[in-house]
Amino acid sequence: MGYVQVHIGEMLARNARMFPHRLALVERAPAEQKRIAITWREFDRRANRFARVLREMGIQKGDRVMQLMHNSVDWLAVYFGIVRTGAWVVPLNFRFTGEDIAKCAAAAEPSVFVFGGEFGERVEAARDALGTVQKFICTGEAIPPYAESYAALLAGAGDDPLDVPIGLDDPCGLYFTSGTTGQPKPILLTHLNMVTACITENVHHFQTRDDIFILIPPLYHTGAKMHWFGSLIVGGAAVILKGATPEYILEAVSEEKGTIVWLLVPWARDILVKLDSGELKLADYDLSRWRLMHIGAQPVPPSLIEHWKRYFPRMAYDTTYGLSESTGPNCVHLGVENTHKVGAIGRPGFNWEARIVDEGGGDVAPGQAGELILRGNGVMKEYYKNPQATADTLKDGWLYTGDLVRQDEDGFIYIVDRKKDVIITGGENVFPVEVENFLHTHAAVKDVAAIGYPDERLGEIVAVVVEPIPGAESTEAEILEYCAALPRYKRPRKVFFGEIPRSPTGKIEKPKLRKKYAGREGT
Repeated sequence: MGYVQVHIGEMLARNARMFPHRLALVERAPAEQKRIAITWREFDRRANRFARVLREMGIQKGDRVMQLMHNSVDWLAVYFGIVRTGAWVVPLNFRFTGEDIAKCAAAAEPSVFVFGGEFGERVEAARDALGTVQKFICTGEAIPPYAESYAALLAGAGDDPLDVPIGLDDPCGLYFTSGTTGQPKPILLTHLNMVTACITENVHHFQTRDDIFILIPPLYHTGAKMHWFGSLIVGGAAVILKGATPEYILEAVSEEKGTIVWLLVPWARDILVKLDSGELKLADYDLSRWRLMHIGAQPVPPSLIEHWKRYFPRMAYDTTYGLSESTGPNCVHLGVENTHKVGAIGRPGFNWEARIVDEGGGDVAPGQAGELILRGNGVMKEYYKNPQATADTLKDGWLYTGDLVRQDEDGFIYIVDRKKDVIITGGENVFPVEVENFLHTHAAVKDVAAIGYPDERLGEIVAVVVEPIPGAESTEAEILEYCAALPRYKRPRKVFFGEIPRSPTGKIEKPKLRKKYAGREGT
């Protein structure tokens, strides 16, 4: 076939050869009473067909293909089809606005754009800025006049694999994260990065082809998808669950015989609240095969896991830490044998190294706070087209995370604070400058600062401190209504009014604001 190395596209082909009739993917949409299931052979054929479609459109190794879709079986078929051409996958956050899409396209310069029909208006709004896109492909039923039908294209394509030599050092995808300037920051990941995620996850969580992974978070993230890659490498299936209510999650585990579920803190808390109230009863579900629950993307309250263990005393638990620059989770993880250390993010993952350093890059004394830096095969290649940001983050092979941590006497790492001011709400990153820039357009706002405010369910919510223009009047309700134009997860939930302290260099002194309004100490 011409493959130089076993990358994730070849892992799929291998599963199709070895387990052609075994279950590969299930798509559950309970609200629509919809369930789709396909085997490894069918998954492999769909990926090959889409790769053929792209080749007919002129896509070659190194080209970029942008993807904007909700979670589905088609999402993964498109993703693996792109990988097999040697092109770079550019998955977009489905919350992105037309402006966000345009910024990402300016950096990635995609030749083909694949999008779900529900995103038609946003794509249309960004079309004038998508000058490099030669072909649009729509997975919906109502196809815009400028796009081609995904279903029709697949129906007319052959399913023989392409002969494309792909090495582990070849780039694989651009994953976007917003920078503190408000500009999208594309992270370039390689095939080696992806394979590393497969191996690390499998070693940590002992996945086999008999595991059924209940996959809930967005596939555009380097999160749950990378966790499932630990099953992909050995032929374990994924259940793509659309909707994260406690009922949907327990039904999926029960009916699909799920064994592994990766949750966000709010989802775990919602399950516990309903179990406590009696709205949910464990006796109504067959959860006998559910062996592992793990959480990442945000700090995990120890009390939550203590509570969880009261209902699921024999279930294994793990905490994972990662970032897009490390190809997602598991560069640091707690380990299923270390629940007595809940509250820590854990120790370096399989084949990973970690250090805690001061501002000069020297190791700090044991127990002292410093910046977490990481080294391993999951570290990104670069920030694409941003050599300065790359040089600031990658130094002598080490990835500087921007997170302040400390290490205990047993080697377990604890998050102290973030050097960057990112607000993590329900697992989603919100960059304060985006909220601040938006509110600066309000006629009554002189200055504004966005901070994270503690929230029992979401970990943090967005709060803003507003300094009004002298003589101008505004209310919390008015500010909240004004912010309704922002994506829902970026909208402030609390508004305070007061003076914004700034340093002599003009920087907002956010530690003072966090202490005053959110009751949080820190740098």
